[in-house]
Amino acid sequence: MRGRFAKILATVGPASSAPDTLRLLSDVGVDAFRLNFSHGSHDDHARSVEFIRKVQADTGRPITIVADMQGPKLRVGEFPSGQIELRYGTEMTLVLAKDTTEADVIPINHPELFRAMEPGHQLKFDDGKLMATITENNGKTMRARIDVPGVLKNKKGINVIGATLPLSAMTPKDQKDMVFALSQDVDFIALSFVQTAQDVIDARKVVGNKAGIIVKIEKPSAVDQLDDILELADAAMVARGDLGVELPLERVPVVQRQIIRKARALGKPVIVATHMLESMIDAPTPTRAEASDVATAIYQGADAVMLSAETAVGRHPATAVAIMDRIIRAAEGDPEFWDYFKSRPLPHDTRVEDAIGHSVRGISEILNCKAVLGFTATGSTVQRISRERPPCHIVGITPMARTASRLALSWGVTPVVTDDPQGFDGMVETARKVARDHIEAKSGDKIMITAGIPFGVAGTTNTLKIDTLD
Repeated sequence: MRGRFAKILATVGPASSAPDTLRLLSDVGVDAFRLNFSHGSHDDHARSVEFIRKVQADTGRPITIVADMQGPKLRVGEFPSGQIELRYGTEMTLVLAKDTTEADVIPINHPELFRAMEPGHQLKFDDGKLMATITENNGKTMRARIDVPGVLKNKKGINVIGATLPLSAMTPKDQKDMVFALSQDVDFIALSFVQTAQDVIDARKVVGNKAGIIVKIEKPSAVDQLDDILELADAAMVARGDLGVELPLERVPVVQRQIIRKARALGKPVIVATHMLESMIDAPTPTRAEASDVATAIYQGADAVMLSAETAVGRHPATAVAIMDRIIRAAEGDPEFWDYFKSRPLPHDTRVEDAIGHSVRGISEILNCKAVLGFTATGSTVQRISRERPPCHIVGITPMARTASRLALSWGVTPVVTDDPQGFDGMVETARKVARDHIEAKSGDKIMITAGIPFGVAGTTNTLKIDTLD
């Protein structure tokens, strides 16, 4: 039991890949680890999976593993001297090529870009540091006016503003990486640069039901089709890095809140990522603005907050996790923390899981229950309870180790692996024991128990019992 509800997702990298460091990060607060397939070899990631699962076995605490795909990266080509100066107000020629020997020419070896761009559309280079507006496009060459000048170096990234590219979110590299990640039994595949619902459909053909799919919302076109995309996904990530480049900066906080609300309404975990404690890559403490940023995500109801370079290459990975843990606890300890969830009722389907989830929230408030313990095979009912944000512990009791590790990413859920009980009385006794062992419940504490009877049949949750511990 962590003693908090929101979860921490940390990125594995050179600063954190050693077995002892992974164990330390788990001990100080990490609930889920992210493997960034933009870097490292398959052998590197296989070792990380092995080490993480050993930490899980040693601690008895299920851990989520997320394999984050690189996605299609648009980059400029190579210049004769390795870089070119973009001067304000001048017009440059963009050519469909890997490199160039000409001055004042930008090579871009992405034909889909030349098919999609129209006059008025914009290109940003090097994480938004430079910007140009397209003035002409004949399909093979483009002319662009420089609006934000500077030095553009070889292989710097490109962001497209105003156009949806005819480009799949899965590259051939991603497909190979997905197949490998699935062979390692990761819990989620994070799909980068999603633009449309079709991207999720295409990914599902590869992933199937072997893992959940996290859609990374980092393109304006994905924001425009958010409802359709979230319906098909299993979880969402507010990937604020590229989102902040391609959207007006002032819209990013608004979109973040919109994504969190919609994902939560669907009962799907939502992660807020990028630049959360960025200064801690080097510094031993974050800025006050960063602390407020993390707290804002918690107040908005995010399931998890993510550390990227802070734990992958930072100088203080364990300290960054510990400070993020403290910020989450402080926000959740605010007496007004629960008011937001009360003020925003959720839509409910006419199904038993939603009725039980809604009831759990009301009962926990009226009776001051210590916890709700849900027996589950797939985790679906526990996830529906989690989206209600009840002010009590949520324990997902399952015989399936894969279900438990996936639930470790969900708000408020403590996953516990145990055999299905025999009969109703066995269910109550198992719940009581789990409550005492895992959430420090004591005599006189009230708990709620949800289950499907008969046991072992997925999708049959039909029981809600209120119990008082002896």
